[in-house]
Amino acid sequence: MSILEQWRTEAYEREMDKQEAQLFWTKYFNLEQGIYEKLLEDYKNPVSGTVGELAKKFDVELMIMAGFLDGINESLKTPNPIETMDENTEVSLDFDPEKLYYNMVEAKAEWLYKLPQWDAVLDQDTRERLYKEQKLSTTYVRGEKKIGRNDPCPCGSGKKYKKCCGANL
Repeated sequence: MSILEQWRTEAYEREMDKQEAQLFWTKYFNLEQGIYEKLLEDYKNPVSGTVGELAKKFDVELMIMAGFLDGINESLKTPNPIETMDENTEVSLDFDPEKLYYNMVEAKAEWLYKLPQWDAVLDQDTRERLYKEQKLSTTYVRGEKKIGRNDPCPCGSGKKYKKCCGANL
């Protein structure tokens, strides 16, 4: 089983009660935030190394690093082979700043896209544009307005729906 499969099993398939799940995700999100803070502070110098080296560099467990790599992979200039990676797989964290910001907004990860480190990476106008682009890309499906029992029948008879076409239901 790859370390990514281990991470996904631990994070998404393992039975946890509400409190245990909350502790698990709070711990993960705090560690994830710490990694992003470091990456954004020195974003002009992409980080790379083996999965094990990066876990040590960012002082996290190997499985936490696997989860982090899973989350950032779509925002990288060159995606990593996360499905088959092990501790010795060479990976790069060379991310596209605009894509990363957009994906953080999409994930509703406010604690990440509002980090103060973004100020040095993307100007305010760019962040606002990306935020609006992502929010506008979300599709909302609304059902048709339902006909109430006491509404006029849409057939045009002038009767209430319940006494006309609605009586046939």
